[in-house]
Amino acid sequence: MTNTVRKILPKADLYLLSVTLIWGSTFTVTKFVLEDYSPLMLQGTRFVLASIFVGILTWKDIKKTSAKTLRHGLILGVLLGLGFAFQTMGLETTSASNGGFLTGTLVVMVPVLQVLIERKLPNIGNIIGILLVAVGIYFLSTPSGASLGTGDILVLICAFAFALYIVMLDVYTKAAFHQEIVFYQFIVTAAIGLAFSPFVEESRLTLAADSFGGILYLAVFASTVALFVQSKYQRETTPTKAAIIFTMEPVFAAIIAFFWRDEVLAPIGYVGAGIMVLGLFVSELYPLVQERFARR
Repeated sequence: MTNTVRKILPKADLYLLSVTLIWGSTFTVTKFVLEDYSPLMLQGTRFVLASIFVGILTWKDIKKTSAKTLRHGLILGVLLGLGFAFQTMGLETTSASNGGFLTGTLVVMVPVLQVLIERKLPNIGNIIGILLVAVGIYFLSTPSGASLGTGDILVLICAFAFALYIVMLDVYTKAAFHQEIVFYQFIVTAAIGLAFSPFVEESRLTLAADSFGGILYLAVFASTVALFVQSKYQRETTPTKAAIIFTMEPVFAAIIAFFWRDEVLAPIGYVGAGIMVLGLFVSELYPLVQERFARR
């Protein structure tokens, strides 16, 4: 990787973008698995498996964890668990593309929450990027002016939970990253799914090979790998910048849904995707432009 590429897309941002690609695929995979699993049962099963994988990897750290790390992990787990619960329930009645687009609205929520919680203002490039991404999301999510359904509203609630998670992750890991914190997040997320499943849904679990393969993908790549990388590398950037990177998730979700589920966007939806990509570039390139002018 050349120095120029590193400046445009630092290592942490590149890792987060890779995570976003994985997450973009989860909307289509989740829609497929929901044919055999109820939403919260899927969440519980997915994160029980992910907890086992992370527990094996971080067992030595878990044995000597501090009360502070445990507390932070449990709080993050509640936010993560609620986010996935609302997202998975919403995906039962909305499309994979729409689920991805509406989750992307967290880009507007994160800077507001960061100001309220951390008293940090985004830079001008981030603000311009946020505005562009917000416009792009609008074109992508309701290009025909259709009203939001129940599933869409549930996904919007999920976006708020994820936005709060991103900000609190920054607060709790900025000073240091303790990898066992991921284990505690997964345990709580699994518990939320399994505990609430009997009360809010008709629990359904079918041991079909194809759907279980989908759950393994969600547990290993979308949970263990992706969230471990996010927890470790988000601390090297800002929550607002991370949120802008994560808005590429709906773009990836739409591309994958097109090839796998034949979901097609309205023409203006593709314009929205382009605007979102432009917003990402503005946010990433602004520091370089600012540095160039400062040297003059």
